[in-house]
Amino acid sequence: MAGGFASNSDDEISAINVTPLVDVVLVLLIIFMITAPVLYQSAIKVQLPKAKSGETTQKSPLNFTITQDGTLMWDKERADWAALPARLKALGPSILDQPAIISADEKTPHGTVIKLMDTLRQAGLAKFALNVESSR
Repeated sequence: MAGGFASNSDDEISAINVTPLVDVVLVLLIIFMITAPVLYQSAIKVQLPKAKSGETTQKSPLNFTITQDGTLMWDKERADWAALPARLKALGPSILDQPAIISADEKTPHGTVIKLMDTLRQAGLAKFALNVESSR
């Protein structure tokens, strides 16, 4: 039987069907294309100052960011300067042992950073870490 199909059903299938693999890859590609801009837009744009003597710190729930225009963010969520003391006191005394990590844009006025540090100290926090970009 030259060139014909065998009617014997006992023959093994030696071809690999890649259609399901291609379908899965295309679906994943579409998901990543949709979610990537959303993740990028949620990032806070801050140009951190550079320092050679920067150290790594432990994780903390008290991550504050001050943008160039003085906007205060607490864990990527906009925070009101006037409501900050009440929010800190609502966390209770267990938070007093945590360091407050402050990330301020290098063009942020010095007085704005001091204002945040003063507010944190009035709430009972004594440990601060200023976030910098390593220039090593």
